Amino acid sequence: MGFEQLAELRDRLRAEKGQVKADSAKPPKRKSPPQAKPREMDPAVAAIWPLQKHFPLAFPVNPTPKVPLKEGIFKDAEQHLELLGLTREQLKLGISTWCRGARYWASMVENAPRLDLNGQAAGTVTAAQALHAKQQAARQRSQDRRNRAKSKAQAQAQAPAPAADTEAVQSTD
Repeated sequence: MGFEQLAELRDRLRAEKGQVKADSAKPPKRKSPPQAKPREMDPAVAAIWPLQKHFPLAFPVNPTPKVPLKEGIFKDAEQHLELLGLTREQLKLGISTWCRGARYWASMVENAPRLDLNGQAAGTVTAAQALHAKQQAARQRSQDRRNRAKSKAQAQAQAPAPAADTEAVQSTD
């Protein structure tokens, strides 16, 4: 191909490209992003979030270790229901969920300071309370192990049994 032919081809392609641009001069309509379906939030999590926001020293965000809370903290927090935007039942659910779990029980060691909503010391953890927390943690771990073993057994029961053909192949080797 000579230079004149290449130049002619170039001009023809530019002209075709110009026609395509003229035809599609309208900006393409953007598709609106699909509306994200609001996920169902666990009510306990929804109740804990405002506590963490307004009282970060008493309700620290993970990975900060949890701290033992003052006995009767629910009554103190009830005075702030309007600030938190929670009902009494939601507050109760949030605090009870917060105080149930390995992170909280790990914080319950003898003579550890119990904190009020502002993070000020308001008592200490007794030996009996520390022992109770240790027992709760052990109970939770054993329950988790039982649940894992049960689900593993169910998964194995649902798995198809090995076929007789594979056993015959193995015996001939």
